[in-house]
Amino acid sequence: MGLKQAEFADSTAPADVVRRQYLASAAGDLDALRATLAPDVEWTEMAGFPLAGTYRTPEGVTSQVMERLGRDWDGWTAHDDSYVVDGENVVVLARYTAVNKATGKAIDVRVAHHFVVRGGLIVRFEQFVDTALVRQAMTG
Repeated sequence: MGLKQAEFADSTAPADVVRRQYLASAAGDLDALRATLAPDVEWTEMAGFPLAGTYRTPEGVTSQVMERLGRDWDGWTAHDDSYVVDGENVVVLARYTAVNKATGKAIDVRVAHHFVVRGGLIVRFEQFVDTALVRQAMTG
């Protein structure tokens, strides 16, 4: 999207909140990422994904998802390409890139993320991804 975080740092518009989450994640800034999440956030990683399940609380999301991705993958990044916004719903078409630390295999997979943003905070997240491609990179 080309905008710098400072240009929309105070915006509560759903797409801006989601964009701040992607920027914080890419920078490895877990404090800034947690600041985009509601205290009662529900963050769902797709069935079949290595971290499949629903995580709650900003700390739960960062410790059980982001930190674990960082331990298992080099350069894990979600590249947000296109946004579709309908009220509090934000769907982002994106891709993941990373190299699995155990196998040295790279991924570049398409993904869709559905966010629900209320009151300037992400209250729900659901991931849709080709889990087979991710798992292939994790096997020797």
